[in-house]
Amino acid sequence: MAASELTDRIVPLEDVWGRAGRELCGELIAARSRADVMDRIARALALRAGQPFETASGQLARRAVRLLEGGEVRVESVADRLGVTARHLRRAFTENVGIGPKEFARAVRLQRAVRMASTSCDWARIAADAGYYDQAHLIADFRQLLGLTPGAFFKRASGGMKRPKLIASDFPLPVR
Repeated sequence: MAASELTDRIVPLEDVWGRAGRELCGELIAARSRADVMDRIARALALRAGQPFETASGQLARRAVRLLEGGEVRVESVADRLGVTARHLRRAFTENVGIGPKEFARAVRLQRAVRMASTSCDWARIAADAGYYDQAHLIADFRQLLGLTPGAFFKRASGGMKRPKLIASDFPLPVR
């Protein structure tokens, strides 16, 4: 089943992973805590991670994922490094990952910013270090991808992530 067939849909895990999916669902129902659920999911994903992609387009997508996670942000640059056209890369990536490489790179960049924000409260610096043009673009990605402002996101976040302190100067008002 292509990942693009799963995008924006709710699909029973058994339909994707077969018996292993059914067994994992049973384990998740039996889990006694949120941490236990996360451990079981992590273990199941680790077991599946060792299974190689079967198709050439899957291998191409996996290599592109590594480049995008490594900081390469331009689809054309990734395609050049992989020796394919940008169009071919977009098609293979979407088929195997479920979203396009540009959207994936955007999500990776936001994840990078979230990790940085756990140790710093300088939003302008976080935006620059994560690869954003400016702080406004970082805030726009928070709103568009997570549906929350950075402050609201970190207010809701739990599990040991230190919430950065936001001050008014972090969000200057436009001068008219």
